[in-house]
Amino acid sequence: MTRRSRAGGHWRKKQSEDPFVQRAAREGWRSRAVFKLAQIDEKTRIFRRGQTCIDLGAAPGGWSQYAARAVGASGRVIAVDLLPIEPLGGVTIIEGDLSVDSVLARVTASLEERRADIVMSDMAPNISGMRAVDQARAMQLADDALAACGELLVSGGDFIVKLFQGEGYDAYIRGLRTHFSAVRQIKPKASRPESRETYALARGYRV
Repeated sequence: MTRRSRAGGHWRKKQSEDPFVQRAAREGWRSRAVFKLAQIDEKTRIFRRGQTCIDLGAAPGGWSQYAARAVGASGRVIAVDLLPIEPLGGVTIIEGDLSVDSVLARVTASLEERRADIVMSDMAPNISGMRAVDQARAMQLADDALAACGELLVSGGDFIVKLFQGEGYDAYIRGLRTHFSAVRQIKPKASRPESRETYALARGYRV
């Protein structure tokens, strides 16, 4: 058996035994990642009925699924990803790269001449196994998500973004504090303990 085969087998076994994976399957959620967002929301009460939310890197749709329930029928969720997403009730799905002008134009059009109350990003790079490379790619995705706020987020709005602790992390948090009135760093219980993954919740966007 090759090293890659052993690693793949270990990952599949770990996934099958993960209580959040099992719970997501029982409750009809699209991914275990939904519990990260739910735990952040429980701590901070981000969502309210009637809000408009943009979900960047949304596939397979767990965060959008949660947000749609949280904002209700009077709210809106726009999910954006390079990968296809199966239809979700209450969610507008846009397939493409937000850094491409035509895709950004589609998202802006979907907002119908208003801005979003929340922009959220659970984006992560494809892992190469080279930590420095993976960290740089992760920080670039976080930078892209923050840049999108300039086009899409309402004054006073909130921003949730996945980060990985390492090179560029502290500078990114400092940068958030120049654009938002309050920044909080959160590691949900659903994040695996061994992961460097964490989330920043930035509130009170200054346009």
